[in-house]
Amino acid sequence: MAEQGYARPEMLTTTEWLATHLHDTNLRIVDCDNRDAYRRAHIPGAITFRGHHYLKEEEGALHIMGPEKFAETMSALGIGADTLVIAYDSFSGLYAARFWWALNYYGHTQVKVLNGGWDKWLAEGRAITNDTPRTAKATFTARPHEALIARADYVRDAIGKPACTILDVRSDDEWTGVNKRGTKRGGRVPGAIHLEWLNYVDSKTKEFKPAAELRAMFQKAGVVPEREVITY
Repeated sequence: MAEQGYARPEMLTTTEWLATHLHDTNLRIVDCDNRDAYRRAHIPGAITFRGHHYLKEEEGALHIMGPEKFAETMSALGIGADTLVIAYDSFSGLYAARFWWALNYYGHTQVKVLNGGWDKWLAEGRAITNDTPRTAKATFTARPHEALIARADYVRDAIGKPACTILDVRSDDEWTGVNKRGTKRGGRVPGAIHLEWLNYVDSKTKEFKPAAELRAMFQKAGVVPEREVITY
């Protein structure tokens, strides 16, 4: 990914790399789509889990799973301290990136998002299967990294500060308040900048756009590296 100009190319991996490392013993490929999609077909060796409950303490909760439950879930998936995790989905990286964040929040930085995800893998005619692999249980230790999350009070205090940019990456209708997504009120955080997350991804390849293109887009919107950025 270095040729794309990213500052942190290690956060992503390519379909080419994954195709040659499918049988690495310390690798765990995680399909972040729903279980029905997984049952139809997936990348060989990939595992999945029920829904997206790594983000929830219980059904309907807004926050990430608690440390004990998260550690229990990851251990059952065979993800331990030395496991390299490759996350992918068929939603332009939406759910894979969430899983990437969840693992990083709990101190597991050995995780990459498959650039282009399932769409690119399938378009390239690479191997697929509907077999479910057996995975040996591992030991995952959850170490929360609070610097990776901005809680409500923190965001409220950041409103209007010149050194901070609040970036709203939701859809246009969510930004305007037309789509309330089941919440009591529609709208946005005061002073936020809007740039929907789909703008960061090539609509054809489903890969993240090159760094120069992303940098120019952010600069135009007023998102600059000199400021702290809070996304939601």
